[in-house]
Amino acid sequence: MRRETIAMQKIKRMCGGLSLCPDDVLHRSTLVMRIYRDVVWMTSRRADTVNEEALAYMQGHNLDAALTYLTEFAPTERKQEFELKVTSLFETKWLIELIDNAMLRVHDYPDNGELYFRILSKSYMTVHRYSESELLEAFCLERSTFYERKREATMLLGIALWGFAIPEIKNIFPEFYVSSTESRQNPDKFPTMYGQIAD
Repeated sequence: MRRETIAMQKIKRMCGGLSLCPDDVLHRSTLVMRIYRDVVWMTSRRADTVNEEALAYMQGHNLDAALTYLTEFAPTERKQEFELKVTSLFETKWLIELIDNAMLRVHDYPDNGELYFRILSKSYMTVHRYSESELLEAFCLERSTFYERKREATMLLGIALWGFAIPEIKNIFPEFYVSSTESRQNPDKFPTMYGQIAD
């Protein structure tokens, strides 16, 4: 078994300093990045659908007029359906922005930040899915070294998300972030965007 790299030791110390479990950070970050490409694709498809529906209501007006019409004058059922689609679209775009901002933090990391950024981008974010051999060739790295850097990059992304980005948002909007236990104990106090919180 290979020794843990100095970079990984630093990253694990950062996890400890932020009270994050390194294994959880790696696992969660990997899961988030594996769905990123599909989430972006679905968002673009939903954005096209919402735009088409808005255009159908335009009746010769601009998009602002169509959106105003939908929110103020459209039949209730259509308005609610449209609002749910738009809300879902904005929530998904918010997730994408959160990941993109965390990626910028990875890029700015002083030790190999740009390399980590490029590895994560090519591994998870580009439209083209690179094969392992293409990735190894693109970075001129041996297989084992590439996977060490990818693991470091993924953990650093997790630190950027769960150590900085998400806590910052929780501090900005504390009323939207409560524990699931607290929300279940007081469902009237913590309604969701779509009504009361369901179990």
